[in-house]
Amino acid sequence: MHTNILAALRQQTREHYSTVSLKASDRSQIIKSISKELGFDFVGISKAEFLEEDARALDKWLANDHQAGMSYMERNVDKRLDPRLLVPGAKSVVSLLYNYHTKARQKEGSLKIAKYAWGEDYHLVIKDKLKTFMKLINERIGEVGGRMFVDSAPVLDRAWARKSGLGWIGKNSMLINKQKGSDFFIAELILDLELEYDQAIKDYCGSCTKCIDSCPTDAITDDRSIDSNKCISYLTIELKEDHIPDEFTDQLNDWIFGCDICQDVCPWNRFSVPHEEDRFMPKLSLLEMSRDNWNALEEEDFRKLFRKSAVKRTKYLGLKRNIASIRD
Repeated sequence: MHTNILAALRQQTREHYSTVSLKASDRSQIIKSISKELGFDFVGISKAEFLEEDARALDKWLANDHQAGMSYMERNVDKRLDPRLLVPGAKSVVSLLYNYHTKARQKEGSLKIAKYAWGEDYHLVIKDKLKTFMKLINERIGEVGGRMFVDSAPVLDRAWARKSGLGWIGKNSMLINKQKGSDFFIAELILDLELEYDQAIKDYCGSCTKCIDSCPTDAITDDRSIDSNKCISYLTIELKEDHIPDEFTDQLNDWIFGCDICQDVCPWNRFSVPHEEDRFMPKLSLLEMSRDNWNALEEEDFRKLFRKSAVKRTKYLGLKRNIASIRD
């Protein structure tokens, strides 16, 4: 009975919106309402067009070989800069922020995993939400075409979030939201739908250089980007070599997967609030891992500890390489 009532209500909703000529502002409000229902913290909308300013920055970054071994960043550059080439007929980019901040802490003095990877892989969690998002858009607005993305295609996530007013690009290259800092995953819906567009906001980093001063490998450049060749996150996740270069092993600061230093020191993250996503809750067994536990980690332990985790990206041998690179 309950299922039938829900189906009837949904049908009424579709009939209502199919017979009413919605303005772009109305459609935008529906989308923003859905984002709130699904637990996204912030949503912004921008026009799907060529990212001229970001094209210059990307060209300079690639010319300086700051992509290091991430050769995929050199491919599909045209699609990264123009979503209409990625999604034919695209008119709007809906940018979404999903919080992963936590007050939990790993065992003091132990080796460290970046907190974004403590729970279930964000690709899985957010992709589920985006599928529901697209379904609700089609129910409430009408047939809408488009694609959904969460760090899984040639999309400049931070650029689109900045363009839609969700924050500014900090000196550490992270998107910083004025209300809640930078501990967010970024996702997009690229739609063939005209919407009302939000405006970018100003930069609020000012003269602060805490992120630059705190980076142990001097990976943060003077143009708000990262030299991946030096970045601890790159060295412990993306680098596919058998060993981490000796010049960095004294500077890893106990990080074995990713790094949170430049975000942890950012003054804007004093406004961060803990997430409410059950699937991001860390396993107690992870938080309680000691240095000895990490050094003794077996492959079976790795599979259990990081089931459905983003840490699986580095694979067991990659994580063991990182652990072996830490100098006491």
